[in-house]
Amino acid sequence: MKRIFMNQLAAVAIFVLILNAQAIGANSTPKKGGTLPLINLDVPKDHAHRSYLGLSGEGLFNISQIKAEVVIIQIFSMYCPLCQREASRVNELYEKIEKDPKARGKLKLIGIGAGNSQFEVDIFLKTYEVPFPLFSDGDFSIHKSLGEVRTPYFIGVKINDDRSLEIFYSRVGGFEKAEEFLQLMLELSGLK
Repeated sequence: MKRIFMNQLAAVAIFVLILNAQAIGANSTPKKGGTLPLINLDVPKDHAHRSYLGLSGEGLFNISQIKAEVVIIQIFSMYCPLCQREASRVNELYEKIEKDPKARGKLKLIGIGAGNSQFEVDIFLKTYEVPFPLFSDGDFSIHKSLGEVRTPYFIGVKINDDRSLEIFYSRVGGFEKAEEFLQLMLELSGLK
């Protein structure tokens, strides 16, 4: 009887492991060389942010519609202490992009607030004086499509001629120096 119980317990454990492995594989994090899943965002209400992204009108857009060759996406949360600490460095990265002739107009930066409502995103934007567009992912749908990455998380994508989004950088955590990170993004994306 004990042996039958142990065999049944082992069978249940194997079944659970198989289900977990399938779930993990279905939501894997973005991989270098892979394609970014379709991400729809609200066109920014702020005119400066719309202009920065090269968008017009209202409604939804996807990242392939941004007027750039490369987009760096930061996945953040207003409740993440690392994201809060990193905010000034990411702002510095934006400033360095805008001052670099190789990057300006070709490389754009956006942030997506995982689990953050528009209200929370706006608080983060104002508190840390973020100069680039931030978007809400209040229902975690984007976060889930990206494999439920930890924050902060940076994804670098090239917008190809066919408008597909090729991932060239995908990593959790921040960076120490904005200039070094910018040079890395330029090198990995081929803009250098």
